[in-house]
Amino acid sequence: MKKSIIVAGLLAAAFAITPAKADKLDDVISSGTLRCAVVLDFPPMGARDDANNPIGFDVDYCNDLAKALGVTAEIVETPFPERIPALMSGRVDVGVASTSDTLERAKTVGMTVPYFAFEMAVTANDKSGVKSFEDMKGKTVGATAGTFEAIALEKTVKEWGVGEFRPYQTQADVFLALSQGQIDATVSTSTVAQANVKTGKFAGISVVGKAPYDIDYVALFTNRDEYGFINYLNLFINQQVRTGRYAELYEKWVGGEVPSLTVNGVYR
Repeated sequence: MKKSIIVAGLLAAAFAITPAKADKLDDVISSGTLRCAVVLDFPPMGARDDANNPIGFDVDYCNDLAKALGVTAEIVETPFPERIPALMSGRVDVGVASTSDTLERAKTVGMTVPYFAFEMAVTANDKSGVKSFEDMKGKTVGATAGTFEAIALEKTVKEWGVGEFRPYQTQADVFLALSQGQIDATVSTSTVAQANVKTGKFAGISVVGKAPYDIDYVALFTNRDEYGFINYLNLFINQQVRTGRYAELYEKWVGGEVPSLTVNGVYR
């Protein structure tokens, strides 16, 4: 019995003097820099201005987060398919990249409560004859690979049993293909659809209606085991809403009615 007590005491002492592992939150503050993965071909969430500077809702959100932490923001341009790999390889500290909070992604990374919410819209080539979501049946359609809307649209095409789905690397590729008639229609967030039509860069396309998909709630993400940092990010999102900054950024980059980030019966 005495021997057991001695061994237990030694183990307890050993654990007591073992240095605690620093949290990512501490690492970011110590480094003085917050590296954010941001998609810069996804206006109005992320884009580049005429001087090639990053702009958009997600860019401002990263800058706000860095300011709250007392560090400098570093925008790391990250295409949609590379968002999670960029985190896993250590190139970034956090994803501020309009990332859908799927259960599959949550197996790999730690996701926060929603910081933005998207509705889905159909954009069509004016010569395609597509005037609604139902008109897409049997047509050639496409979307940005790996996005919420691409996964949903590909599934729909398979269920229809007719037509073709084509994945693209970037949103710009999708709208260029749409303008050139390589695809007849696409589903994207309403913010992206309106922004791309308004640019005038893609002739002969129009937003023709809504797509009957769920609202796409998107989250910030970091390493799955960084609980301290995830807790901080959740509180930061809460503060952005409470202070009115979320509404301010939405008005600046999107306009119109600010979507609620709550899910009835789940979060308030």
